[in-house]
Amino acid sequence: MQGATQGVGVIEFGGPEALQVVDLPEVHAATGEVRLRVHAAAVNPTDTFVRNGDRAETLRKDPPPYIPGMDAAGVIDEIGPGTTTDLAIGDPVMAMVVPSGSHGAYRQSIVLAADSVARAPAGATHPEASALPMNGLTARLSLDQLTLQPGQTIAVTGAAGCYGGYVVQLAKVAGVRVIADASPADEALVRDLGADIVVPRGDDIAAQIRKVAPDGVDALADGAVQNELAVGALRDGGAFVSVRGWRGTGEREIAFHRTMVTTYDHRADLLDELRRLTEDGRIALRVAATYPPTKASDAHARLEAGGTRGRCVIVF
Repeated sequence: MQGATQGVGVIEFGGPEALQVVDLPEVHAATGEVRLRVHAAAVNPTDTFVRNGDRAETLRKDPPPYIPGMDAAGVIDEIGPGTTTDLAIGDPVMAMVVPSGSHGAYRQSIVLAADSVARAPAGATHPEASALPMNGLTARLSLDQLTLQPGQTIAVTGAAGCYGGYVVQLAKVAGVRVIADASPADEALVRDLGADIVVPRGDDIAAQIRKVAPDGVDALADGAVQNELAVGALRDGGAFVSVRGWRGTGEREIAFHRTMVTTYDHRADLLDELRRLTEDGRIALRVAATYPPTKASDAHARLEAGGTRGRCVIVF
């Protein structure tokens, strides 16, 4: 195909094997936009919903192929005419992508609004940089919703995961005390991320947290999606954030928040803050493994098998 770029997506929804390499039309930046030559796209759980058809009703407004991916890292290779930006051709950058149709991060070339793109952390590889935008912004939004003050306490479930790990690290930056869950194999990792107290993960998470915080914690970020199993850890009038849209139980005057990271699209300023924290050693970037486009199905299979620490990344 003349003027084509390569991507990874699905024609028919299904398991990991449904992913395939596809040719896509070349795209160009318009006013207010930049084009990225994507070198790395992190694989996140939300990507599997594009692949397996869970979001088919929304996706089918566009023709296939459907391209997943919310995290991209690469270099600027085109700036739209009249675009105001401090980015330049050749700059290493990172961005969160809001997928729609063939507009997803699993592609060699993508056009994005200039205010959605930030410089990559100095010294980070493209795969490392791709692990930061979506999960980092999700963690930032969760903490913004919770409005904790220095000295207050947050509990984090799924702390060894990417979102949970970023919540732990950003909470510590804000001077918040952190109680986090972990399996025995992940306890050292979670402590290294900055957790003040680590409790065993499991269905009794509320009781485990109450053992070390008898009066309940001020807030809870539920990266493990334990929902009602975790609510009991909160004090009356505390705050709970869900990353999967759970609306809560309405009990004990607890404030229930739903973290929808797409509301932080066009927030290159916040991405740049995450970059600075990474360069200062306050945020760790974790990559589990890299895969060529032809092996993207293996990356999805590994993610869905569970237990991955750090992101699997497709490298173009």
